[in-house]
Order: sequence, then structure tokens, then C-alpha cells
Amino acid sequence: MGKMDEHLQKGIALKVEGRYEEALAELQQVLCEDGCCYEAHRQMGLVLGFIGSFDESMGELKKAVEIEPENIAARYDLGMTYAMLGEYEEARTAFTTILEMDPTNDNAKKQLAYF
Repeated sequence: MGKMDEHLQKGIALKVEGRYEEALAELQQVLCEDGCCYEAHRQMGLVLGFIGSFDESMGELKKAVEIEPENIAARYDLGMTYAMLGEYEEARTAFTTILEMDPTNDNAKKQLAYF
């Protein structure tokens, strides 16, 4: 496992423990080494959302989707964040796109039922 992978795994573990500032520091290390690391952007987006930095959170999640547009997890996280912020049209678009990519995605189906 390379140094970048270690920082990523440590950042995710810290996120799970609720140690958000430390998680952000680890994830930032990953992005300093590789600004195109989809998972680091995704995880940063989640952590930033947990601490209430929603604009920054959205930016990171959008970057993750931009880097890996076919990745359903990032699109789902983005859709959930849109929904949480009351941006329902954007949320609907995110979940609809997921279903276009994976018509059997039950999570996206459940979320679309709210709109």
C-alpha cells in the first residue's frame, strides 16, 4: 500500500470515528499528491457535509462525479446532499441519472419516490 493509500484509508477511518478535522487533514494529503483521486474528493465531500460546510461539500462531490462520471456512489452522495439542502430538482436529476446507469438501483428508486 502506497503512502497515498495509507492517507486515504486513515482519512476514511477517522471520518467513521467522527474525527472530522483529522480526517480532512489526511484526505488533503491525498489530494496534494493526486488532485484527481475520486475517492478522496468523495470522502472530503462527505466530511465537509458532516461539519456543515455545504458549499465546499458540494464542490468536492461534484469534483468526484466529474472525475468518475460512471461512479454511482458519488452521484448518490451528491443527490442526497442536494435533497438535504432542499435542492430537489438537482436531487431528482442525480437519482434519475443513477437509474439510467443502473435501472435496478433500489436506493435511487427509494429516493425518487420522495419527489
